[in-house]
Amino acid sequence: ASETELISGGSDKQLILWEWNGTGTWNQPVKSIPLKGHTEAVCAVDAVYQSDEPDLDLLVASAASDSTVRIWTRHGSEAKCIDILQFGNGFVMDVCLSFLPGSNVPILACGGDDCKISLFIQQNGQFQKTLMLPGHEDWIRGTEWAACGEDLFLASCAQDCLIRIWKVCKKSKQFPETEDDSIRLKENVFTVKDTDTSYAVALESVLAGHENWVYAVHWQPSFFKDGSMQQPMRILSASMDKTVIIWEPDRESGVWLEQASASEVGGNTLGFFDCQFSPDGSMIIAHAFHGALHLWKQAAIDKKEWTPEVVISGHFNSVEDVKWDPEGEFIISVSSDQTTRLFAPWKRKGETEVTWHEIARPQVHGYDMRCLAMVGRFQFVSGADEKVLRVFRAPKNFIENFSNITGIAMEKLCSYSSDLPEGATVPALGLSNKAVFEGDTAVQPAEDEESFNTISNQYPEIYFQPLILTEPPPEDHLLQNTLWPEIQKLYGHGYEIFCVACNNSSTIIASACKASKKEHAAIILWSTTSWKKLQSLSFHNLTVTQLAFSPDDRFLLAVSRDRNWSLWRKQDSSNSGPIFTCCAYTDKSTAVHSRIIWSCDWTPDSKYFITGSRDKKVIIWGQCDLSATTEENMVDSIKPCSTVLDARDSVTAVSISHVLTPDGRYIVAVGLENGKIILYTWKQSGQEPTLDDWTTCVEIDNSQSHALAVKRLCWRHHAGRAGHNDQNSSEWLQLASCGADHCVKIFNVNRFAL
Repeated sequence: ASETELISGGSDKQLILWEWNGTGTWNQPVKSIPLKGHTEAVCAVDAVYQSDEPDLDLLVASAASDSTVRIWTRHGSEAKCIDILQFGNGFVMDVCLSFLPGSNVPILACGGDDCKISLFIQQNGQFQKTLMLPGHEDWIRGTEWAACGEDLFLASCAQDCLIRIWKVCKKSKQFPETEDDSIRLKENVFTVKDTDTSYAVALESVLAGHENWVYAVHWQPSFFKDGSMQQPMRILSASMDKTVIIWEPDRESGVWLEQASASEVGGNTLGFFDCQFSPDGSMIIAHAFHGALHLWKQAAIDKKEWTPEVVISGHFNSVEDVKWDPEGEFIISVSSDQTTRLFAPWKRKGETEVTWHEIARPQVHGYDMRCLAMVGRFQFVSGADEKVLRVFRAPKNFIENFSNITGIAMEKLCSYSSDLPEGATVPALGLSNKAVFEGDTAVQPAEDEESFNTISNQYPEIYFQPLILTEPPPEDHLLQNTLWPEIQKLYGHGYEIFCVACNNSSTIIASACKASKKEHAAIILWSTTSWKKLQSLSFHNLTVTQLAFSPDDRFLLAVSRDRNWSLWRKQDSSNSGPIFTCCAYTDKSTAVHSRIIWSCDWTPDSKYFITGSRDKKVIIWGQCDLSATTEENMVDSIKPCSTVLDARDSVTAVSISHVLTPDGRYIVAVGLENGKIILYTWKQSGQEPTLDDWTTCVEIDNSQSHALAVKRLCWRHHAGRAGHNDQNSSEWLQLASCGADHCVKIFNVNRFAL
């Protein structure tokens, strides 16, 4: 039957049984039944159908950190807990359900921190402990049943680096065997009272091949063939030693041997956490501790060869900031997972479909990332929970691969690629990406025994290997071959960097750090040509939360935790470059916002700016009466030009599109703390702001918006969709968003439909 049900357990202490109607797309509402009862996080779950009518009876087992295993049944749409197995002070790490050979009696295997596998059998409606299987010498991390013909096999893995395979079979009631001298494995025998049948459990094999904790073991899924279920004798295991191994019994001797292994090479990672076979066994997927997925596919000719495939990837912690490049061809995001990632559209040769993938990881840092700003096309500055800003420039290898993957000609991308470094590498114990030039990656001479014995030769300085890519790279390549060289560090802030912005002509960077006093809340301006500090702008009393230069570069806007905004005007002084002076601000008497202002942005004509705050208010400010003001008395003339828009939840991000609606209205995107994104349009109609100036266009529904707070919104400056042939079409706009739910999303917005 088609698979339409899924069960999951989470740190919210409950299980959810998801039911899909099996038609249409996954976007349709999925029926869900919550199973509540555990008092701590659920860490393992398994389920089996108890009859041939799948929608009737389902048996579920779940293990949680509350030292219990609960057994649940589901009849129709009713689910209830029928049994609780207590494990005292111990923890169960994995559970697995099956049926005893030749019967419909459920058997449950539990592996935990007592290093033994507990077998429970359902008798008279209750699960009773029948047997303990000793053997492992450390915590058991995984157990899984497989029914093969008349026998039942159990695979278990543990932190002792070993996998054990056990066999359960029916024991025929024959005369006691005569004593002979042949060596036999010890059998454990138990009898099921209900059916009066005896079963024997014996150790079939011990698989040693991993060099670190084995976290997961799974059988290849069974399949239906010639009228019966076939169970392939193949096991997949994942370990902390960064390898995934496929095991099979030898055709002739029946001894279990390692058939193939796949691994993650290099990078500062922790190994694999779990793995699975695809239903037909031709692909394997594994995921690492840092949330990265790895996919391998079996080669068509040489069945022992497995090749890495393109797989989805993304951040594994809150994404703090996202920016489009000035040409709108890719996006860069930074996250609390301490990485900076670059996503771009992949154009396959001869196909129209365009999909977005992570194609580079310019920065893998030792601090949580906070903010970034593009400084021209292939250069950006980023800030993390440290006092330094770091500037990165794309290497030659990235630009070549970017051209291959996106289909944009090299000539259009870069005219000066000959002087660029090939790539970058992080020295041992270092945090800075060091440039690697063409001569540096020359092949090392063949090492003799003696030279390898010196410590410095065992750990090469350069891990970077230039690769020619025509498709998005796999995880281990992203970790060490797609870094960008760091070209500058900017020192000047006293606390962790919080926000950074660059003007549109890419000549000035503005940055601010966390602050609880006025002297630390100053905004620092830097030159992008000399990388020297130009000016320090002191006004706010607490952390400046976002900075934005006006599109014409004449103004700099800052919003702060002190609930005020400040506006700075550029004045060109001939000798020392531009100087910014404060020309307008709000204070206690003029402030409209009553809570922290999280976000701000400018309209494309530089006439108005927008602020969004935790007090749920969105306000557009500007010189409303343009006829009566001169530039000198701006402090009094900048007032709210719109009525206060109530967003119904804390506003965490705002952004205004550079392209207007066909009837000349500004398109405003507002991101909320509950994860929702709402699109409005606004146009000033008369001297006095009215509520009719705002129009709510679309509220992006729950299935497409973020699950947690929206952190940043950023419109693509050009009309058209990146990577598509409608690049010059004025119909489509693209909005990038990032959130605390670890996601980066790109929305296609039809401006004619707003």
